[in-house]
Amino acid sequence: MANLDPQAEKYLQAFNMMPPIHTMDPKTVREMLLKAPHADVTVDQLSNVEDRMIPVSLDDEIKCRIYIPEGEGPFPLFVYYHGGGWVLGDIESVDPSCRMIANKTNNIVVSVNYRLSPEYKFPIPVEDAYAALEWVFKNGTSFNGDVTRLAVGGDSVGGNLATVVTMMSRDRKGPAINAQVLIYPPTNLELNTESHRKFAKGFGLDREQLIWFRDHYLRNEADRYNEYASPLIAKTLSGLPPAIVITAENDVLRDEGMAYAECLKQFGVPVEYACETGMIHGFFGHMAIFSKNIESTVSKIGKFLESTNM
Repeated sequence: MANLDPQAEKYLQAFNMMPPIHTMDPKTVREMLLKAPHADVTVDQLSNVEDRMIPVSLDDEIKCRIYIPEGEGPFPLFVYYHGGGWVLGDIESVDPSCRMIANKTNNIVVSVNYRLSPEYKFPIPVEDAYAALEWVFKNGTSFNGDVTRLAVGGDSVGGNLATVVTMMSRDRKGPAINAQVLIYPPTNLELNTESHRKFAKGFGLDREQLIWFRDHYLRNEADRYNEYASPLIAKTLSGLPPAIVITAENDVLRDEGMAYAECLKQFGVPVEYACETGMIHGFFGHMAIFSKNIESTVSKIGKFLESTNM
């Protein structure tokens, strides 16, 4: 039997009563989630929270939300990418968690509303993520950020985008990134680990849902083997910034997160790894249910960022 936290067990009882996502089209799922009741939560108060539109191509722009903590600054900058399988989610879904990160770590957090699949397939979400990093690097000083202390991070596919952005910045000689924060990231779209089998159904992210997300994200099967989609299969991970990789104990993605942490170490990247006991995939985005667990995770992130001079 799985070692489930009581709050996780309670959440799953309700979640598993919902229609399976993989049986619907993305538009229907998004509409269903919009109509779902949202619990009121107490969020961290900050010095300022503002939305900006930033360019990502010649004729497109995306929204970013900037969270500025109390204090004089200049503050380190943390570019954050939300989860949702590249198909769902937005900056609203991680708003309480981003507020907590900004408050507890004393970082300016810039949350990125990259464009979603299948309307915008790979590599467009990746390019949006990288464009946001470049924008923060160029404009961070205008909102009291220190562009010499720059981190990227995200939960679920946001963690995938974050680590891929570090690879892109290395390869393109882009902005120097001091740290990467990867919360239960997918790192190999082959989906073939032991945790994929053990937690294939009933733990908040079913294997069938993962396949649904993957097929909406990628243009073709060849994309599965692109290192900017599956960073675990990259030829080299050398030259990437220090990382903290956080997984959930009862998660299909647990083993590939652990494997990615080990792979980073093999290429000489300083890594911290933590597996959140009793937790399930997606806990970081549910403040109303997992506030204590999120706070514990943010505490780990804060200590890690301090260790990297962020």
